[in-house]
Amino acid sequence: MTQSSDATGAAPTTLRRFSRAERWTHRTLGILTGLLLITAALLYIPDLSAIAGNRTLLRNIHVYSGFALPIPIIVACFFVAFRLDAGRLNRFTRDDWTWLRSRDRRSGRIPVGKFNAGQKLNASFTLGTVIVMFLTGVIMYGWLGDTWRTGATFVHDWLALIIAVMVGGHMWMAYSDPVARLGMRTGSVPTSWARREHGQWAQEETGSAISDP
Repeated sequence: MTQSSDATGAAPTTLRRFSRAERWTHRTLGILTGLLLITAALLYIPDLSAIAGNRTLLRNIHVYSGFALPIPIIVACFFVAFRLDAGRLNRFTRDDWTWLRSRDRRSGRIPVGKFNAGQKLNASFTLGTVIVMFLTGVIMYGWLGDTWRTGATFVHDWLALIIAVMVGGHMWMAYSDPVARLGMRTGSVPTSWARREHGQWAQEETGSAISDP
């Protein structure tokens, strides 16, 4: 959807990038992931654990946040905008591979749809880790035997470390692009930014806006 176009049919000054459901899904996942990483650090690192004190409370927060993690994604699947963007994220094109290999990937030379290749890979990683962390967490909770619990703990702990690194990188990338943060915060981005960063998507959106009666 486009917005802020004038009556002459000129290109809109802003484009609608994310729906309210998508923004709330992102925020909820961010809050739950933050709680999980913080409580994991407080439980796992002895020095931090000694400072935090109440391990039972920390453990409960960690467990309940982990069980709640898939819920925002499941709820979001009932919204059309989320399903459409999930379909976009699930399609990897030849241009995406070119974008990944290119050193000037941010120049606008390579056609980029609503999501670039890096965002598609991050979305796949996020969904995969949510599934793996949830399943290993369930096993660690004690519903299977000790052998399963030992293997699940190993995967859970090492994957948590990788997630912490990836979250740090994600936050750094977001900090480096205030307009992208604006899009996630308000749902809209300037058309000029969209044309530079996601030219193919901007062309699709502005083209449909110009042709509208």
